[in-house]
Amino acid sequence: IIKCKAAIAWEANKSLSIEEVEVAPPKDHEVRIQIIATALCHSDAHILHPQFERGFFPVILGHEAAGIVESVGPGVTNFKPGDKVIPLYAPQCGKCKFCLSPRTNFCGKLKHFKNPLGDQKLMEDGTSRFTCKGRPIYHFMGTSTFSQYTVVSDVNLAKLDDDANLERVCLLGCAFSTGYGAVINNAKVTPGSTCAIFGLGGVGLSAVMGCKASGASRIIVIDINSEKFTKATALGATDCLNPKDLDKPIQEVIVEMTNGGVDFAFECVGGAKIMRAALDSVTVGWGVCTIIGVNVGDNGLNVSAVELLMGRTLTGTSFGGWKGVTSVPKLAADYKNKKLDLDALVSHTLPFDKVNEAFDLMYQGK
Repeated sequence: IIKCKAAIAWEANKSLSIEEVEVAPPKDHEVRIQIIATALCHSDAHILHPQFERGFFPVILGHEAAGIVESVGPGVTNFKPGDKVIPLYAPQCGKCKFCLSPRTNFCGKLKHFKNPLGDQKLMEDGTSRFTCKGRPIYHFMGTSTFSQYTVVSDVNLAKLDDDANLERVCLLGCAFSTGYGAVINNAKVTPGSTCAIFGLGGVGLSAVMGCKASGASRIIVIDINSEKFTKATALGATDCLNPKDLDKPIQEVIVEMTNGGVDFAFECVGGAKIMRAALDSVTVGWGVCTIIGVNVGDNGLNVSAVELLMGRTLTGTSFGGWKGVTSVPKLAADYKNKKLDLDALVSHTLPFDKVNEAFDLMYQGK
């Protein structure tokens, strides 16, 4: 058993609490990892949201990280102590009908399709590897990276080269892979096309990079914080719009700018209002609107048959369509070979005990 620090969420709507936890050794097909770097994502905050109906506590959140294998359980053959790794909330067992299909990155290990955040809150045997003050603590999305050590299933883990920069490739655990993959794998943006990206957090900026890499001719970005536009432009954005500065709905402005709407829209925020704006901003005939963002307590989107009959497509993506075990190592190699710019996504670097300050910065859109 390892004793270490972890940030525990004891209840909803409260700050995380840094506690000493006990991390049990890995069981069959499990790996215990020392977490070196972890990033933040709104999915971590959703569990804490007072309107999130299916929360579970106490829990160790975190799902975007990189670390080093400390020990492996029985039956683990593809990892050894000392390996650099990225935990994956999107597993890849390699055996189920989903893993065997090239059409999806979904895996049959996931069972709760209506509440994916509540999936993988215990290990495969139905127990937790975390204890604090005598209480078992829930895992989160099979990863629980807000801990100095964590235990994950060997199908929830990607192996990296020994020289990987863990403080950057941790972003491949969610934000970068999700935004970039939504463009490359899901929407399949074509050269010369026009794109609109709603929201310029880590996911939105990664979508900008994907559109640029795909050869889009116009990349229109939308955010209510104009400070985000400098970085977006540096990454390839051609037009920057702040809805607060406009006197009519953002979708009308985009439709006028693009002579009828963009070919591809990416919604990287969440919520019915922005989903609606994104769908309204794609052209009839072939426009594709890809939903990436999720908002807690949202009533969803009302779509009429006619909108879709006119040739628009509404689709969504999880983890950018990547099969994590096989794809994440290639993305890490692309970063090492300077094909991807993960550095641009890092706004702040804080010590682990300042995790609540990091949440505040995220809530403020910084």
